[in-house]
Amino acid sequence: MLISSKGRYALRLMIYIAAFGDEEGKIALREVAEREGISLKYLEQLVRPLMAAGLLRSVRGKGGGYMLARPADEVRAGDILRAAEGDTAPVACDGLEGACGRSDLCSTVRFWAGLEAAIDEYVDGVTLAELARVPEIRLEVDLSSLPAGRPDDPAR
Repeated sequence: MLISSKGRYALRLMIYIAAFGDEEGKIALREVAEREGISLKYLEQLVRPLMAAGLLRSVRGKGGGYMLARPADEVRAGDILRAAEGDTAPVACDGLEGACGRSDLCSTVRFWAGLEAAIDEYVDGVTLAELARVPEIRLEVDLSSLPAGRPDDPAR
């Protein structure tokens, strides 16, 4: 399965919010755009399907932003990818939905269905909370060399 930039950036957005949201759990998209190097306009497009899927909610007014609609340990990576991408099917095969008249004769439908099941099992087996706390990555960075105010700066 090829995950597009929509899926990759939606996952990064959600991880950032889970890891670095303020004391109320909210964060401004502008901050995510600056820290993650993702266009603000693109992030604004990504929040719509994430909100529609019940994964994000907006907070209006001064100090507003976006926050998780559910606890991070209840959100699976698969939930985020499906909201952004539509599904996790590895190929465009009508047989996977039972809409192909050749499904009974096609030897690849079972293969694609098995691959899709393996992908679903993997992406649904990882929670947003797990992704938001990857200590191996943070420990590999020499934090003293980072500019102040970076999201992975322990003084933040």
